[in-house]
Amino acid sequence: MQATFELETNELQLAGGPIAGVDEAGRGPWAGPVVAAAVILDPLNIPDGIADSKALDAETRFFLFPRILATAQIGIGIAHVDRIDRDNILQATLWAMAEAVRQLPATPRLVLIDGNKAPQLTCRTRTIVKGDALCLSIAAASIIAKVTRDRLMIETALAFPGYGFERHKGYGTPEHQLAIKRLGVTSLHRRSFKPVQLALGLGSPLAAT
Repeated sequence: MQATFELETNELQLAGGPIAGVDEAGRGPWAGPVVAAAVILDPLNIPDGIADSKALDAETRFFLFPRILATAQIGIGIAHVDRIDRDNILQATLWAMAEAVRQLPATPRLVLIDGNKAPQLTCRTRTIVKGDALCLSIAAASIIAKVTRDRLMIETALAFPGYGFERHKGYGTPEHQLAIKRLGVTSLHRRSFKPVQLALGLGSPLAAT
């Protein structure tokens, strides 16, 4: 399945633009923020190779990142751990998506959102399940969100040595599990997530499954 600009082209012809794609990175990890990006592509200058970030290796994502920044309008929203723990991961993600749209230089007429839930925006929205694999604007947003979050976690690794954040990016890998057992829970960990609660002695093994 190859993402295309067909949906955006049809919308631009029918009602005009701008049209933004929105996606997030980091809903699943046990640590770190969730990052959302909003991207308005220039129909006349779309970089080659844009695809769902999950289908690209890290080198390709890092290659495409500055090319998207140079040719598109970008907005980024970052929901940090305190917001995730206070509001829950879904609400924090929706907030980050809305913030990404607010940070765009231009107000979009339509926002295309990966998934089946949309944040509250003043403009029209449309959710698209697996939109990052179908729609170029969403795919571009997935790359911006993923690379932004990866870089944040690489920087974070310097402040929390020994956890391997630069490798697992906060996901619940065996390396991460062992690091928590050895070094404990940090301020970067999401205390509302059951595996972290278990590490803190606040839950039962059954509750964490």
